[in-house]
Amino acid sequence: MSIGSLAIILHAHLPFVRHPEYENFLEEDWLYEAISETYLPLLLVFDRLAEEDVPFRLTLTLTPTLVTMLRDELLMSRYAQRLERLCELGAREVHRTRNDPVFGRLARFHRDHFESLRQAFHERYKRDLVGAFRRLQDAGHLEIITCNATHGFLPLMQQTPEAVRAQISVAASHYRLTFGRDAPGIWLAECGYFPGVEKFLAAERIRYFFVDTHGLTDATPRPLNGPFAPIYTEAGVAAYARDPESSQQVWSAERGYPGDPHYREFYRDIGWDLELDYVRPYIQPTGDRKNTGFKYYRITGKAQDKQPYDPDLARERADVHAGNFLFNREKQFEWLAGKVSGRKPVVVAPYDAELFGHWWFEGPWFLDALLRKVAREQKTFSLVTPSDDLAAHPENQVATPPLSSWGAGGYATMWLDGANDWIYRHLHHCARQMIALAKDFPDDSPTLQRRALNQAARELLLAQSSDWAFIMKTGTMVDYAVRRTKEHVLRFLRLHEQLRAGRIDEEQLTRFESTSTVFPEIDYRVYRPE
Repeated sequence: MSIGSLAIILHAHLPFVRHPEYENFLEEDWLYEAISETYLPLLLVFDRLAEEDVPFRLTLTLTPTLVTMLRDELLMSRYAQRLERLCELGAREVHRTRNDPVFGRLARFHRDHFESLRQAFHERYKRDLVGAFRRLQDAGHLEIITCNATHGFLPLMQQTPEAVRAQISVAASHYRLTFGRDAPGIWLAECGYFPGVEKFLAAERIRYFFVDTHGLTDATPRPLNGPFAPIYTEAGVAAYARDPESSQQVWSAERGYPGDPHYREFYRDIGWDLELDYVRPYIQPTGDRKNTGFKYYRITGKAQDKQPYDPDLARERADVHAGNFLFNREKQFEWLAGKVSGRKPVVVAPYDAELFGHWWFEGPWFLDALLRKVAREQKTFSLVTPSDDLAAHPENQVATPPLSSWGAGGYATMWLDGANDWIYRHLHHCARQMIALAKDFPDDSPTLQRRALNQAARELLLAQSSDWAFIMKTGTMVDYAVRRTKEHVLRFLRLHEQLRAGRIDEEQLTRFESTSTVFPEIDYRVYRPE
């Protein structure tokens, strides 16, 4: 009998980026890189484990915006073209390095890697990655949960409860259409919680959510079991807390596994290292350099000089680190034995899914080794999902967490800062206007009006994405984040003006619908006051 439960949570999210008006758009690379470096590698790991009858249970967030992009034919066609170019580059690299025993081997490794991804994408998964994840859920290996519709940061929306409800209700409806069941849980974007949000979760039959460690340990009354057991909110929805120890051992580049000098260096790529004329067909059409995914050096250390990467040695290190993580969890549960009353302790280990493969190339190897070791080499703890834990321990303390988030500071400072605070007066204004539209326009509005109302709701949701505020704060791709915020706000205001004037520009509306294609099933009445 195990003495504890480990819940590994992978949060897979990208903001909605789709630009049919451009043949090549740099920010669409976020999706293409994540598919090649994270989603396909993880699917292959999970499917191999399932085929070999290795038992495992994980929780995976697939956010509505990510699901929409993964099911978008234009984006998947463009990704297929990207894979073809990478395989072509792989062949060229093998030829270029044919006389080099070190880099020739690395070129062949990368060529084979991308060719295996191409085969998996087209033949194994038939370009339907969402369907592949759904099959793993239906088989009992994954528990897929949802997230706020566009990753909106809820604590900064609480002055308009209808906007909070819309972010949750639209996500829950989207999940039902995609996976054929209610969402069992939700990843509140940025772990952003404020007291009262749970009533909207309960209305959608969502049973649990996550907060950062202090979001639970500072709850009222103070939880008796600290972060090692969930609490129930007054609405009956459970809150689980991040375990800082297990999280930091994996994600920290300074103290965690990804910083090991034998792992592949993220910041060295042939897109930057080789002659411009050679890599020109595989970078931006403007000639601006970018990552290609061909990375031949290992981290080595903090100095600029890097040693060549050795995939075999890196895989061995991933196996060692998986063993170390297993050892640490066993010791953690042994220490927790007897310190958690009334139930088994549960350690919640949440990570951005993109850590595994994108930022840490060996991450999928680590997960594969870890899940095999958990199944075969120990009996101290069990892998669970929060639903499993609640089924085994249905009685838990009732308490109310405080407003909190994860990220620096832990109380929303990443999303409300001098670099991004200007956006909120516009978002609040648009939310109030959307609520008024939903209230004022009747259910039997003409088709054109309903289209405009639904599109206004989409534009508002997209403007509320927390990604834009985060990018403004961190100073990366700021121009794009500002542009996207302004673009969606201006589109909303144009639609609002046309609806109020009774003169809808159908050509413009069609153009908006063709670019902001999220939530085709949306009903603007989700904003109607109760």
